[in-house]
Amino acid sequence: MNFTYTEYFPHVYHIGDKLGAHMTLIAGSKRALLVDAGYGMEDVYAFIRTLTHLPVCTLLTHAHHDHALGAMHLPEVWLLEADQAAFSRYTSTAQRQKVLEQARAKGIPPPDGFLTIPIPIQYQKGACTLDLGGITADIIPCPGHTPGSLVVYIPQYRLLLTGDNWNTCTWLFFPEALGVREYLQNVRKLFELPFEHVLCSHQGALYPRSKMEQFFDALTEENLMNAAPVSMGWEIDTRQVNIHPDQLFVFDFGKFQPYTGEENR
Repeated sequence: MNFTYTEYFPHVYHIGDKLGAHMTLIAGSKRALLVDAGYGMEDVYAFIRTLTHLPVCTLLTHAHHDHALGAMHLPEVWLLEADQAAFSRYTSTAQRQKVLEQARAKGIPPPDGFLTIPIPIQYQKGACTLDLGGITADIIPCPGHTPGSLVVYIPQYRLLLTGDNWNTCTWLFFPEALGVREYLQNVRKLFELPFEHVLCSHQGALYPRSKMEQFFDALTEENLMNAAPVSMGWEIDTRQVNIHPDQLFVFDFGKFQPYTGEENR
């Protein structure tokens, strides 16, 4: 199988698939939690069985295809209810066909039935804490990248899993994405948590908290207002903030309402 992984903490495995998505397996003494499931080109369940034999449940940080389609190989999959409409769209036959073409262009053969295998999804309404046995996972809704985006906090390791609400290159221009102000309000609340380490969904590295702080400190009113136009292949006024040579923020400028001064009157 073409998965790669790094065990950053005891029984915490950050796994990458061939198309560039990452997922994280957290194994306690009683059960394991898989956060996200990748593109589904290979059987992620068979792979994680090489890492743990505990019962496994899967939690999707949001409904986009590069996180959700791999769930077709998994027995128990959860998603926040607010992403139900997005899930239907991004796991549709049409979307699977696009992923199939992307994989074929890279010489990656799909599994049999990729276009039709159902995904056994269940919906969760809000925050909860999962006891995995000696380790807990706090599930925190954080609307932004999508309405049903969430993050996972592992207090034992002061580890935050951000999904797509923060990557070194963060995208906030999809039709279902929130506007910049609401996104920033929601994500900045995460800094109230005492996390020290961050794993995101499109990089294999473990980042310090300061890396994420640097990103959000740069999203000032001035930088957002002066963001440069960039073409993302969508009929959307997308703009880009260059935060650092290895950090970018691309957002829908049409959903960004500049301050006028009236807000404080």
